[in-house]
Amino acid sequence: MNSAAANIERYEALMDVIRNRMTNRAFAPCEVPREHFEMIIEAARHAPSGANAQPWHYIVVGDPAVKQTISHYFLQEQQNRIKLRMGFPTPNYAGVATAPGLVVVAVDYRFVRAFPVLNDGSELDKMYRRNAERILLQSVAASTMSAHLAAAALGYAVWWITAIGQEAIQNNIRPLLGVPDELEVVDVMCFGPPLKPSYKRWKRPLDEILNWDRFTAGNLLTAEEIDEWIKTRRHKVMYRDEARVD
Repeated sequence: MNSAAANIERYEALMDVIRNRMTNRAFAPCEVPREHFEMIIEAARHAPSGANAQPWHYIVVGDPAVKQTISHYFLQEQQNRIKLRMGFPTPNYAGVATAPGLVVVAVDYRFVRAFPVLNDGSELDKMYRRNAERILLQSVAASTMSAHLAAAALGYAVWWITAIGQEAIQNNIRPLLGVPDELEVVDVMCFGPPLKPSYKRWKRPLDEILNWDRFTAGNLLTAEEIDEWIKTRRHKVMYRDEARVD
């Protein structure tokens, strides 16, 4: 097999994993081997990062009582959204408690100093610091996505949870997991065999996101179109299997 054909074969193998990385929020009971956690985090540590700072830490949570507590915090946030009438189709976070694999992702924001910043408190420094924070979060997202793909390659359904950013959840999660104040928890990754069959959610067609040389004007939605999408389609493309939460 020539190198071009071999590369296409590798690409197709990768795309098989990418296309079959599916979200599920209810998992069947199973025992995730320790080596699977290590394989998943091994994939995460090879992700690219700004200045090669690698500002991430991964905490594997195995204690059922701790999982239950984390799930409780998310369920509280779900109720807060309902009380605030956000109209956001929040998923049911009860599945966090029964996820066979649960990994908490923490980030060290001090590494923004490794990126282009002035560190003098000026307005220009604040502008550069905002960009540095984006670099850092892009880095952590790349690492987390690598972990997700590794879990998918091992045959697991995966759930990427970002609702952990609220200050109240941070304050509860840190002491629960022994996370020092210098770090901030940014994601929770749940995975395991799906309790119900996973399904592929809607993805935008390639020609709506791919632009050659210059941005294609027809790909830009108006503010009104975005509002209409949020009103009529958001729930349908997010959670086919969840009841709407208003």
